[in-house]
Amino acid sequence: MALRAAAYRRGWAVVQDLPLPSVAVGNLTVGGSGKTPIAMWIARYYLSRGLVPGILLRGYGGDETLVHQRNLPDAKVVADPDRAAGAERALAQGAAVLVLDDAFQRLDVHRDLNIAVLSAETQRAVRWPLPAGPWRETRHALERADAVIITRKRASAEAAFSLAKELRGSFQGPLAVVHLGVRRLEGLLSGTGHPASILAGKRVVAAAAIADPGSFVAQTKATGAQVQVATWKDHHRFGVEDVAWLAHAARRADHVVVTEKDAVKLRPMWPADAPEPLVAMLDLEWEHGADDIRAALDAVVTPVERL
Repeated sequence: MALRAAAYRRGWAVVQDLPLPSVAVGNLTVGGSGKTPIAMWIARYYLSRGLVPGILLRGYGGDETLVHQRNLPDAKVVADPDRAAGAERALAQGAAVLVLDDAFQRLDVHRDLNIAVLSAETQRAVRWPLPAGPWRETRHALERADAVIITRKRASAEAAFSLAKELRGSFQGPLAVVHLGVRRLEGLLSGTGHPASILAGKRVVAAAAIADPGSFVAQTKATGAQVQVATWKDHHRFGVEDVAWLAHAARRADHVVVTEKDAVKLRPMWPADAPEPLVAMLDLEWEHGADDIRAALDAVVTPVERL
């Protein structure tokens, strides 16, 4: 990655221009940082300003594509490993600004704002790069960042702000802190909303096929539930046997709780005669720097005010 970054920095490799103003969101580790919730928040922000966002992602596994489509029906979601080609498709569909999900390392396309997302939880991970550890790049890569957003799920606010202080000299630009918490649940099929407090004292199976299941399990336990854990590898494609196991668990436990990322895959497969799982909805709460991030996003485009 260091050699590749040097090649683009020195002009030895070609950087393609995109047809619209663009914001890239990505991380230094493999999954679990909350980049997709951040990308969705950015898309919603542009929608609130009267701009149709085109969300570009590579589409690996298909789950993140479906999450974007379900949560942002007014956005243009394009899954294509070729981000330049995806940008042209988003433009043709009426997008006015591009949000590139998982694109901090996509040095082959120009972006007007490059946002690095760091998880306060992963700072405790081993400092080894892939494949021995979770790191795509070292912190030196933050020199390419125009803004940094630190997320926390199970980590304390003190840990997140300590990391922010540690990183302050690593780059020039806004630095923000966000808490991603589970405060509400939705029925997988019905969409019925529930406060997370309904899990208190209940027997719950927390099922996940994500990069950081530990945070999801910790958030579920924080509700006061008695938790049994069932995990699969990230982007796992649930099969008939997996769904049968979960349906059996739903009949024996008080609740099965799944992530949004897994819900989009389970929803069309869920048997009608089994109790529906509850989907843990991640709510994003800015703890520092929200206005600076909004200002940076506004600087990318000229906002169109609603009539």
